[in-house]
Amino acid sequence: MLTLQIFINGVVLGCLYACIAAGFSLVWGVLNVINMMHGSFIVLGSYLAWAAYHALGLDPWLTLVIAAPLFYALGYLVQRGVLNRVIAAPVLVTLTMTFGLDLMLNNAMILAFTADYRKLILDPPLGTLAIGSLVVPIDRLIAMAFALILTGALYLILRKSRAGRAIIAVRLDRDAAMLMGVRVKSIYAVAFGLGAAMAGCAGVLLALIFPISPLSEIPYLGKAFVVCVLGGLGSVPGAVLGGLLLGLVESFGGLALGPENAVTLSFTLLILFLIFRPQGLLGKRGFE
Repeated sequence: MLTLQIFINGVVLGCLYACIAAGFSLVWGVLNVINMMHGSFIVLGSYLAWAAYHALGLDPWLTLVIAAPLFYALGYLVQRGVLNRVIAAPVLVTLTMTFGLDLMLNNAMILAFTADYRKLILDPPLGTLAIGSLVVPIDRLIAMAFALILTGALYLILRKSRAGRAIIAVRLDRDAAMLMGVRVKSIYAVAFGLGAAMAGCAGVLLALIFPISPLSEIPYLGKAFVVCVLGGLGSVPGAVLGGLLLGLVESFGGLALGPENAVTLSFTLLILFLIFRPQGLLGKRGFE
């Protein structure tokens, strides 16, 4: 039963990791931009959920309705107004640009909220679901369900919508897409906006489980990096598969080696994949 409990915990954690990484993978795969702001977007989403619950009494899953368009607009404006000016520059330039913007956003959150940890505690609590000796908090199950819904929605947007097909076309061949009439700069802004929306919504869900602080942005960004490498860059199903793999490895590895070694395990897995399968589980070799 202990093994099954650890497996369930790993699946729940993995679904949240997939939601964290899907937007990051999209931006990196389409724009070739390593968005260092992604972790801060996640933390800002958590603060939005915390503030909405305490000020307005909105449950976090209702806050998603606010977070998705708000963070989409924020990401769209950042890309269209700032990053598009250097989008053709070498990747180091865009990396430095997003790093600088991340420092500004993170320090703004420290000034606004301080570095103290906060926790969104539902009143009344949702309790737990117990099946025999298996126990799973209901808030984690709800967070997992919404994480899968959001990741699935992103996949459908990319596959079924006109903007999504344009994003995929730009990712496959930017010059050919431009010749076919696709407005590449606008598509870049849409993709970045979707990535920011996924990050903000992931932050809302994570507020149900983890403490909230601007200091959390680096661990979240690290998880996104690892999942992208495991699953394959730019692949939404790859983000799901990579998130589940990371969640299970951390859960079972934490049981065997102690929870303090979970981060070491995840980055060891990252290094092994970079050496033996750099394209990830669902990526394609040589594909950019």
